[in-house]
Amino acid sequence: MLQESAQSGRRASKRLGSAAVQAVKEIGKGVASAVSSILSAGGGAVVLVLLMTVILVAAIVASPFGILFSNESREAGVVPLSAAVAQVNYEFNERLETLQTADDYDSISVDGQAADWIEVLAVFAVKVAGADVDATDVATMDADRIARLKAVFWDMTTITHRVEIIHHPGSGDDDGWTERNLYITITAKTAEEMKTEYHFNRNQIAALDELLEQRDLLRELIEDVYSVSGDTAALLRDLPEGLSPEREAVVRTACSLVGKVNYFWGGKSLVIGWDARWGELRQVTAAGSSTTGTYRPYGTDCSGFVDWVFYNQSGGGYVIGHGGGATAQHSYCTDISWADAQPGDLVFYPDNSHVGIVGGRDANGELLIIHCASGYNNVVITGKEGFTSISRPRYYTI
Repeated sequence: MLQESAQSGRRASKRLGSAAVQAVKEIGKGVASAVSSILSAGGGAVVLVLLMTVILVAAIVASPFGILFSNESREAGVVPLSAAVAQVNYEFNERLETLQTADDYDSISVDGQAADWIEVLAVFAVKVAGADVDATDVATMDADRIARLKAVFWDMTTITHRVEIIHHPGSGDDDGWTERNLYITITAKTAEEMKTEYHFNRNQIAALDELLEQRDLLRELIEDVYSVSGDTAALLRDLPEGLSPEREAVVRTACSLVGKVNYFWGGKSLVIGWDARWGELRQVTAAGSSTTGTYRPYGTDCSGFVDWVFYNQSGGGYVIGHGGGATAQHSYCTDISWADAQPGDLVFYPDNSHVGIVGGRDANGELLIIHCASGYNNVVITGKEGFTSISRPRYYTI
């Protein structure tokens, strides 16, 4: 009976109306208080009502609409949906980088954008959780789900390229020269097209249409700067007692972007919360990097990340670099010894070529650094390897 009820609930959840979908997240939050009220009421109906409540919630989580819960888990190996999207964007960037750096080109032109992430997520949720066979929930984003998400993304995004070669003849002592121009075309499929591509059945099509009506909810999941992964949550739990509110806020704000925003040379973002430009394909225009002139998903660089953190922590009232890079940020700090390091202090590579924020210490007492690193193409938490100096922002009162 329980199995049949769960299957029935799963089928019903696929046909949830728009109003019900918007209430899905509230159902999960209200379960604890509802259970408490039911138990206090007593009587033979208690167990039945409780059982049906659990079945309803379980059915929703197991359905394609379970993706609306995907930022709730703090388990090890599980990441927020925005971090999963950043991982796919990393692979997207790698493929573009490979094409753009395969040769020395006189010009690079990129036409098109990757598939709309809202539509990718909706199709992914329906394909994985709405399948008739081997369905898997999408309420948690672990390595297996991310691999499935990548597969859907690449089914919806195609990259083609061609190289134009123009020979310019010389004259006299001039041997002439050969012009090489790279043209990259990115073609995206829509969710509507994927209904046919994936041979979705009637229930899957209905679920997909319902999810696509919840674009704002799906966008909130991608742009959620409050959800963190299990490892990041552990760092926050281990912050020392007595840490000043300003320092704690800086660390928590820095942790909010871990795994979520790709590296972009010259990327700056003085906005409160999520920057809508992050993830958009853009050309790197800032000079001084091997990536200058190439196209990649927009994000932030190391100093841009630090600026965003202090800007958001202060509610938009403070930019630590005052518009400059890591060197400018260093100039608004006071150098200290490593022994005096506290969460929220800044650390630098030689010649201020890179900057990060002290996040805390690991189980062995070693410093943990939060930084946007080109080598990882993301905001990461690492040890202090490579950082040779530490400074205290004069922003702090203590």
